[in-house]
Amino acid sequence: MKSEEVHQIATKAIEELAVALESGRSESLAAYLKAMGCFHRYSLHNVLLIALQRPAATHVAGFHAWKRLGRFVRKGERGIFILAPIVRSKTAPPEGEESSERVLAGFRGCAVFDYSQTEGRELPAIGRVEGDPSGNLDALAAFTKVQGISLRYDEAIAPARGISEGGKITLLPGMPPAELFGTLAHELAHELLHRQNPAATTKRQRETEAEAVAFVVSHAIGLETGTASQDYIQLYRGDAGLLRDSLENVRNAASKILTGILPPSPLPPAAPADAA
Repeated sequence: MKSEEVHQIATKAIEELAVALESGRSESLAAYLKAMGCFHRYSLHNVLLIALQRPAATHVAGFHAWKRLGRFVRKGERGIFILAPIVRSKTAPPEGEESSERVLAGFRGCAVFDYSQTEGRELPAIGRVEGDPSGNLDALAAFTKVQGISLRYDEAIAPARGISEGGKITLLPGMPPAELFGTLAHELAHELLHRQNPAATTKRQRETEAEAVAFVVSHAIGLETGTASQDYIQLYRGDAGLLRDSLENVRNAASKILTGILPPSPLPPAAPADAA
C-alpha cells in the first residue's frame, strides 16, 4: 500500500468525523479522544482506523502477540485493519556487513485484535485507576519538571485553576486530586504545544487543544472526566483541515505525556508508533 492510499484513508476518516461534528454528533469526537488515550503509541491514522472499526477497543495486539501472552483469538473474530510501515535498506551493504540506512518503502495492512476478541490468561493491570489519579499525579508532576517546567501552587491565581506562563505552571492549591491532575495536564499541554509560537493559533483553539489533551490523558488512566466535544463543534464547524491538524497536535502531546508517566504496557505495539 502506497503512502497516497494511506493518506486517503485517514482523510476520509477525518472528513466523516467533521460531518458528524457538524451535525451535532459529539459522541464521535469523544470516541476518537478516548481511542487516543488507549492507543497513544499508535499514529493518528491507526488510532482513527481502530476507532472506526471497533469503537469500544481498549487493548489491541496481533494474533501471535496475544498467543505469547497466553491469550487466543476466538474463532470467527474479524481483525481490525491497521497500517504498518515497510522499511528496507536504501542500498545493498558490502558483503558481511549490515546496512544502517533504512528507508520507508510503503505500507502494508496488518490485522490486530482487541482484548475482548480473545480469551485465556488475564492481563496484568495496565496503569488504570477509577476516579482517583493515585500515583499518576506524582508521575505527572515529575514529568513536568523533567521537561524543564517549574511547578508551584498559589491561591492568588483564583478563580483560575491553573496558569501556564512559558516554562512555569502555577496551580490552585486545595483542588481534589482528579481535578488537580486534569488541570495540570491541561496546562502542560499548553507548554508542549503553544509555548514556542502562541500567535500561530487563536486563544480559543489553544484552549480547546489543551482541554482535549487533558481529556485523553485523564481517560487513559481511568478518570471520569468532562468532554471537550462541544468546544470542538463550535470551533471547527466541520472544517476537516483544521480538525486534522488539531487532532495530530492533541495526539502528539497526549502521547508524549502518557509515555512519560505510564509504566510499560505488557502488549507490544502491533506496528511502530510512527506507522502510517
